[in-house]
Amino acid sequence: MEVAKMSSVLQMQQVSKQFGQKQVLKSIDLSLEPGHIVGLVGENGAGKSTLMKTILGLLPVNHGTVTVFDQQITLSRHASLDRVGALIEYPSIYPFLSGRKHLHLFAADNTDQDQVNAVIDALDMGSYIDQQAKNYSLGMKQKLGIALAVLNQPDLVILDEPMNGLDPKATRQVRDLIFSMKQNGTTILISSHILSELEKVIDDIIILDQGHIVRNEPMQSLSDESVDYLVLKTSDDATAKQLLAANQFVVPAELADDARVIFAKTSNDTLAQAITQLTAANIAIYDVVHEHNDLEATLLNVLTADQTEVAHD
Repeated sequence: MEVAKMSSVLQMQQVSKQFGQKQVLKSIDLSLEPGHIVGLVGENGAGKSTLMKTILGLLPVNHGTVTVFDQQITLSRHASLDRVGALIEYPSIYPFLSGRKHLHLFAADNTDQDQVNAVIDALDMGSYIDQQAKNYSLGMKQKLGIALAVLNQPDLVILDEPMNGLDPKATRQVRDLIFSMKQNGTTILISSHILSELEKVIDDIIILDQGHIVRNEPMQSLSDESVDYLVLKTSDDATAKQLLAANQFVVPAELADDARVIFAKTSNDTLAQAITQLTAANIAIYDVVHEHNDLEATLLNVLTADQTEVAHD
């Protein structure tokens, strides 16, 4: 697929959405860069699926504008969505049709059999693609939903929890497919609770909390905020914890109740200083483990800070 020339993939300007008295999206400003893989994360109820549905014109916005490929999206005006593929929440599948018939049914006029076969092969669906979908497992249905989203080689792909129900092999296949699409210039917006998998593929991250965006930045910027920890196993863990805390070793608030001897590595000398102090107190050190703060821990820190700030406003 040739890379489409585009000045803008997606623009959301001051988008708000409410259901009754509940405001689900609050003044969302957002743009997506061409050819980027973007992760959309947040707690349940943060507004992730609602945001995706407003992009696709499935829900009207109460305020603001959504523009896809330089065309504003409304319930009645959505021609540019022909260049978008999506899987939102659960794949819409007809139980008495085979997977292959689903693909043929949703194929665009310019999508040929080679493209259909390529998607089947990429997701390893050949062994069951001609069976009726009512016989599919959750993972099989999920892969069919992903196949339908990417079949027509869209310029923008929106995937809501694409790894749901997938085993490790299928997860790797989807990951490889995502990388392949990126190489062809496709922009991909992914929402997922499987953060360990998400951080393997995304270029940028959007953190949504209580309907508003609290962070929107390159994934590397968020990774740079993560903290390395040192975990010690000693002859007297309780005393070791007290001693290190008294000597200003940093224990993040979220780990204050951790029974282990754990503290932040704030410099290259942190471990040596801890060993010196514990040895002087006749506490033996049996093991040292380095732990790196992953996306899940960093996300929790961001959400906790945001919710604390909101509570104080």
